Amino acid sequence: MAKTTKQEPNSKPGKRIRFFSVLLVLLGADLILLFAPGVGILNSIFYIGEAITWSAVAAGLVLLVFGFRNLYTKRRS
Repeated sequence: MAKTTKQEPNSKPGKRIRFFSVLLVLLGADLILLFAPGVGILNSIFYIGEAITWSAVAAGLVLLVFGFRNLYTKRRS
């Protein structure tokens, strides 16, 4: 019988996903999809002013940036 070699443990630490960051990413994407000027879901149904749509899109982009910045963390040993 042939001897099997021992598999080494994974030397890379695992990654954890933060739940709050996932929620920030989803909220930011929803704001952009709902309020995007000309193509947003709410803008196609209702008339929404330009100030509200652009501020909602900017807030959505900010939420996406903060959500993706802290999305992955190192797993504790």
